[in-house]
Order: sequence, then structure tokens, then C-alpha cells
Amino acid sequence: MTARAADRARYDRATAHLDAPVAIVDLEAFDANADDLVRRAAGKPVRVASKSVRCRALLERVLAKDGFRGIMSFTLAESLWLARSGFDDVLLAYPSTDRAGYAELTSDPKPAAAVTVMVDDAAQLDLIDAARGDGSEVVRVCLELDTSLKLLGGRVRAGARRSPLHSPAEVADLARAVARRPGFRLVGIMAYEGHVAGVGDAIAGRPLRSRVVRLMQSAARRELAERRAAVVRAVRAVAPDLEFVNGGGTGSVQHTAAEDAVTEIAAGSGLYVPRLFDNYTSFHGRPAALFAQPVVRRPGVGVVTVLGGGYPASGAPGPDRLPVPYLPEGLRYDPQEGAGEVQTPLLGAAADDLLIGDKVWFRHAKAGELCERFDALHLVAGDKVTESVPTYRGEGRTFL
Repeated sequence: MTARAADRARYDRATAHLDAPVAIVDLEAFDANADDLVRRAAGKPVRVASKSVRCRALLERVLAKDGFRGIMSFTLAESLWLARSGFDDVLLAYPSTDRAGYAELTSDPKPAAAVTVMVDDAAQLDLIDAARGDGSEVVRVCLELDTSLKLLGGRVRAGARRSPLHSPAEVADLARAVARRPGFRLVGIMAYEGHVAGVGDAIAGRPLRSRVVRLMQSAARRELAERRAAVVRAVRAVAPDLEFVNGGGTGSVQHTAAEDAVTEIAAGSGLYVPRLFDNYTSFHGRPAALFAQPVVRRPGVGVVTVLGGGYPASGAPGPDRLPVPYLPEGLRYDPQEGAGEVQTPLLGAAADDLLIGDKVWFRHAKAGELCERFDALHLVAGDKVTESVPTYRGEGRTFL
């Protein structure tokens, strides 16, 4: 029996009492992935990206481990909810225009002390001030640096279109604007190198493209390390008591941790290890989060149909954004139908061994987005479900 076949047998036994669709997290794999992130961070604390987890119980589990500290959140409403739930270090990784949220943040000392908001434009400071009302709490601010690699005078760009702040001078100018402004305190810098951390460099069947990606990422790491250090020096001249410099992502943990200017690493997807994180030379994680769909039809030889399964991930549309049939091995989509809204036909010899009611296990393309489809995650240890915990959705929280 292969290791994957053994996992399938465990998951089927563990969830025999549960009807599919059902989602699980394999705790042994989850904990092993967490340990690997800490190892690669080489002594620098790992801040957990909540968008890649979307389950309070699992955020608590990973933050209880040595080597992890703080949450990186994705909306202001989520940040306030987490702060009121007892999480005391929440970095909002994206600018917000949630006026009601800012009014709440500036009116209550508990979330004001726990939450740091993201800024890359003075207009965002204006919006926060306009939303304050009578709120007088000081707002903790982090500045985001654009990490993209720009070549040929900016005509060629590698990296996400995020912050407008690219040069040390631009970041320092905004740092001075924050320092001059009553009611704000500059505490951090964030720089997410998604073109390194979130792009696989060992693409199956694409050796030339993989080589190009590795060359791009090598050049990007060198350029960013130099520029990020200069940015930190410039900002520390304005705010000497800067608390943190955040960088990285699951795919670049060890590279970013090697930079002296960086004080903490962000990661989240590496806990669940969805399919988009299979194509890396720098690390190999264990799939920890899976979902199962039930076989409801057997249309013919080499074909079964499962209920639902059309859970595409965000990003540029393409086959890599679809969940992948994982267990049993050897199943594939019908190219005429793909992953369906209500039913999904699957092809392959393995289909002939499946009966009505059997489970087919899938891996989502991305990490936390799986939790938007399920109310609960069933935590599996060995061949037993030890606990069932709510996702954000299961707690009635759909922030985006």
C-alpha cells in the first residue's frame, strides 16, 4: 500500500460516521508543516496569515507553538473580531476603508492596543481621521513597501501591484507624515514578496519556465534584500523604536529570514499545503487540509460522478485554480465538464473501484479559501476525528 493509499484508508475510517461533503485537517501533517516553517525561519518568529487558515481553533493551535507570534489578518472587521476574541497582536495586511471599523478601533483601548493597520498613502490617514468621531485612541500603523522587481526602467515588472511605495525615499516621506500626525504611531514595515513566496519554481512538465522563474526569483531576492535594508534604515531614522519588519511568505521563508533587516516572517499556506504549493524546490510540505465529495453516480466504465466540487480559487483563471482529485489516486476531470457547481464527473481506472456513497478526497488550489465552503473542519489524528471545530463561516463570519 502506498503512503497516499494509507492516508485514504485513515481518512475514510476517521470520517465513516460523517456524510460528505466534509472537510478535514490532518493534525500530524499540520503540526509537521508548522515545525518546518519554524525550522526555515531560523529563529525569527513566524506571523500566521489568517486568510490561509480561517479557523480560530487552528490559529490558537499554531500560536501555542514555539516559534510563532502574532496574526496577519485580511480585513479590519476580522482584526477587531480577533482582538475581541483574545488575540493580542494582529497586523492588518491590507489597507481598509471600513469607517465603522475605524470608529470602533479608535474608541476602544483593547483593539487599539492589539491591532496594527496598513497604510501606503496619506489619504488613508485622512480617511481614518474622518472616521474617528469621538474616538481618541492612538492608531498603530504599518507601512507597506512595494517589493516588485522593475527592469528596463519599469517597463518590465515582476510582482503584485500593491503599494505605491517603492523607494526608500518614498517610504521615509510617508513615515514622516505619520510621525507628524497626532493620533498615529508608526510601529512597523511590511514587504510581501509574492513573486518569490507565492510562485512555484519547479512546475511539472515546464522545465524552461521553471528555469526562468528561478532566475527571476534569484534576481528579485538580491534586489529586494538591498532595497529593503535601505528602507529600514531610512524609516528607523524617523521612528527609531520601530517594533517589527515583516517579510516573506511560505515559499520564501528561509531566504527572507536570512536578511538582517527583517525581524519576523509571514506564512500561512504552508500549514495546509494546498496544491499551488507543490511546485517548489525550496521546501516540500505535507497536504494537511482536504475535502471529500460523495460518489452519487456511476455513469459507465471508468467514470464516477461526485456531488459538487466546483470550488475554484482566486487569481487568474486557469486549470491550476481548480481543486485536484487526490484520493484515490488516478482520477481526473472530464475536460468537457471540469469541476461542476452541483456535480463533477471524474475519469480514470480508479473510478471502477468506487461505489455509491464512497468518498473522493480533493485538495484545494489555495489554503484558507476552502473554509469559505465548509462550516467545520474535522481534525484527524491517526484514524480518528478528535474534534470538530468551526471555520470562520461556521461562526457566521464571512469577511470577504
